[in-house]
Amino acid sequence: MTQISVSGLVATTPRYLKTEEGLDIMSFRLASSGSTYDKNRKVWKHNETNWYTILLYKQTAVNAYASIHKGDRVLLAGVLKVRDWDNGERSGTSIEIEAETIGHDLSWGESTFKRTVLVKEQDEPEDGLAVQLAKVERELSDLRQTLAELSEPTEEN
Repeated sequence: MTQISVSGLVATTPRYLKTEEGLDIMSFRLASSGSTYDKNRKVWKHNETNWYTILLYKQTAVNAYASIHKGDRVLLAGVLKVRDWDNGERSGTSIEIEAETIGHDLSWGESTFKRTVLVKEQDEPEDGLAVQLAKVERELSDLRQTLAELSEPTEEN
């Protein structure tokens, strides 16, 4: 089991699902590329981009779905899984990280933390209350971001 920490850009819209067994899962693709400083030429050189499929489970998936959006810069830590695959027509290697923890990379912006409490009711609908709340909060966050972008002054103003 290989532990890994990665920073990068959320490159795809996060997907959320709840299995028939009730397991919450979220996934997205992460683009990660660093830079190295060339002392001789005194310039930054951008390195090749590495691509990862990120998987989150349980309450981390629910919280991340409410918080993480395409285009966000994030830091995460988890277990690296490298698998070869072959579907008969094509073959390749998939690189996945089963993230145990994730958060916004604050070197790129600001974030606000809100503690969540998991409340499990006996007659909770299949798409649980926590997930419904996460979806509403995500939509509200997207609307706030859109309003902020619309409120920014343009060169014409």
